[in-house]
Amino acid sequence: MSDELTIKNNINLEKEKSNNVTYEEQKGFLETNLGQVINGGINLGLKAILPDFLEDEIIEIKDSIITDGFSAGIKTAIDNVVDMGKSVLGIFTGKFDNISQVKNVVKSGGLIDSVSDVLDWGIKKSKQNGLINNTTASIIQKGKNTILNTVNSSIENNLTSQIESIEKIDKYISNWTQYYQNQDFSNMEKQYKRIEKELQNIMPLENVIIKTRQLENLHELIKNKGGDFNLSKEELELANKLI
Repeated sequence: MSDELTIKNNINLEKEKSNNVTYEEQKGFLETNLGQVINGGINLGLKAILPDFLEDEIIEIKDSIITDGFSAGIKTAIDNVVDMGKSVLGIFTGKFDNISQVKNVVKSGGLIDSVSDVLDWGIKKSKQNGLINNTTASIIQKGKNTILNTVNSSIENNLTSQIESIEKIDKYISNWTQYYQNQDFSNMEKQYKRIEKELQNIMPLENVIIKTRQLENLHELIKNKGGDFNLSKEELELANKLI
């Protein structure tokens, strides 16, 4: 086995991921992430306008409104808003470079207005199908602005949280680098796990992935060598080559 092949095996080349983030990946993340946020925001909004209802009753009402058709409508709304917002802001690369762009796109694309339209549809369908009575439907319709404000706040909080996660990643990378220089693998491992955790919370962004890929390669290489920091020139070069 050649030295280069041995090095590749040491850093688990078979698990290598592409650094090239696609629009489809970002769109898929937003559909899932924002869909869950909107769902949660509607739940909180219903609690606010239906204070006399029990928790189970509110969950039942929410489930009656948020049917497959509602979820599909929200998915379509997110896709349309993202496409429209990117066009308005002149983002023609097909991909987002940072979360601030996402925040601006959500605002300029009119996501809350789209959620409002889908919510109207959900209330109407639930009433027509006898899943909620006319009185409850009327209360929800009158309190719709409260629900939409809650959804908007939930989206803002989520995107702000993603920005904070990116800031944490930068901090953990700095910490990892310091521990790497001190050959302290135990604390490197702690920072590495923190980075992995925060990466799960954010939309795929090329600049973030590239920043973490070299760290990941070096970390896995040292880990697979049993914590040995004596890396050859070839190993270091390959770790850099694979980002």
